[in-house]
Amino acid sequence: MAESNPKASSLDEIEKRGDYLEEPDLDAGLSDAERAAIDKRLVRKLDMRLIPWLCLLYLASFLDRTNIGNAKIEGLVDDLGMTNGQYSACLTIFFVSYALFEPISNILLKRMRPRIYIPLIMVLWGICMTFMGFCRNFSDMMAARWFVPRCAYSYSLSLFFPTGGVNYYLSCWYKRREFGIRAAIFFSAAAVSGSFGGLLAAAISKMDGVGGKRGWAWIFILEGLATALIGVISFWVVVDFPDDAKFLSPEDRARVLRRLRNDQQSSAEHEDFKMLYLWQSLKDWKTYTGMLIYMGVDGSLYAFSLFLPSIIKEMGYSATRAQLLSVPPYAAACILTILVGWQADRSNRRGVFNIATSLLGVVGFSILLGSNSAALSYVAVFLGALGIYPCIPNTITWVSNNVEGVYKRGVTLGFVIGWGNLNGVMSSNVYRQVDAPHYRLGHGIVLGYLAIGLLGGSVLNWVLLKRENEKRRNGERDAWVQGLGRGEVEYLGDRRPDFLYTL
Repeated sequence: MAESNPKASSLDEIEKRGDYLEEPDLDAGLSDAERAAIDKRLVRKLDMRLIPWLCLLYLASFLDRTNIGNAKIEGLVDDLGMTNGQYSACLTIFFVSYALFEPISNILLKRMRPRIYIPLIMVLWGICMTFMGFCRNFSDMMAARWFVPRCAYSYSLSLFFPTGGVNYYLSCWYKRREFGIRAAIFFSAAAVSGSFGGLLAAAISKMDGVGGKRGWAWIFILEGLATALIGVISFWVVVDFPDDAKFLSPEDRARVLRRLRNDQQSSAEHEDFKMLYLWQSLKDWKTYTGMLIYMGVDGSLYAFSLFLPSIIKEMGYSATRAQLLSVPPYAAACILTILVGWQADRSNRRGVFNIATSLLGVVGFSILLGSNSAALSYVAVFLGALGIYPCIPNTITWVSNNVEGVYKRGVTLGFVIGWGNLNGVMSSNVYRQVDAPHYRLGHGIVLGYLAIGLLGGSVLNWVLLKRENEKRRNGERDAWVQGLGRGEVEYLGDRRPDFLYTL
């Protein structure tokens, strides 16, 4: 019979009570100005190492996910002998495969380490994307679209947020009020990819006939090879977590962890995964309001990004001109995304920005629904982009801010983003060729997603969070921690009575 380890048992009890030692404050005795200068330098160092490469990775990811829309107007459907229904099926199968694996990907990211995990998956993603350029018929394309997300589901989510766990990753480095703008800058890469994708597709399509390949095939081949190359380089660029970050000195690593602990983040601790975190997420009403909101914005996002070139082409423009005209709406969305992230961090408010921005999208798609003018419809496309893109990082930052505990947050974001991506099935089928050139059905469904999911869900979430904060301020939740030690209180995560939700 195995003997118990009294020392290990004793350590477990100490940790449970919370009577453990923390890292010493290396800057104790310094003035507030000196501490602020050290903190500013540290954050700048994190920004320069983490953010630019993350943006490049997500730009490549989103470009690869949506370039089939650019390939379509370059003759993909006709060359592969597909019907419009088969083209929609190729879009749909991507999101089915993608969503099936999302809830576990943040857990795998934590357990398998980003430095190896992300580059490896990215290389596989790029290889699969490249082979889409060699498809000869509908069956080939269906197989490729199934295996692309299976090879890369974790790469995309572990970055994204949405893609979607960039907030999870950034929350392991930054305070809550710091990573909203960084998540916005990161996701603005999706808007940039829309602009860049249109320009790139217009240029690559000029290779039509080179090597016996059509222009749409070269779009897949060249963009896939670029992604694989970026993945190889990422083996030397991507870093893991603060506790073993080689680009930081031991003192700076301790400072990062102390900053997180002072921000009441469990990211500073070494949690082990337990099924308890899964059940906590499933029983938390915030998981479901987050899923409602993200369904509204993500379903709209994919419909918009997959079909924008086709929508513009049906206004009467040539394929090349439609590619180029898709650039300005994305550029405007990129700017607003960053502005919303910056202001939301400064004000520590997320819900009001979701509500206000979603109204732009509602107005835009309302105009598209009733417009017969190409000029007016193009203006409405701008409003649609402005109403969708800023809400992606803002929604996930909002969810992340209000879920505490490394694994619970990861599981919750997996459910939220997985459910949102599953609505890509809807997005793939609502803009039917039979409804061209006005696409009333597609515009109407996207309008419903924005009005009910994004706008309505944001209002509901804001009201419920505000009500819960009032109860905590009034002491109505204090009974939850009576008789508990500090360690046990910390394990409550966002259920701690002193944890106030971000509105």
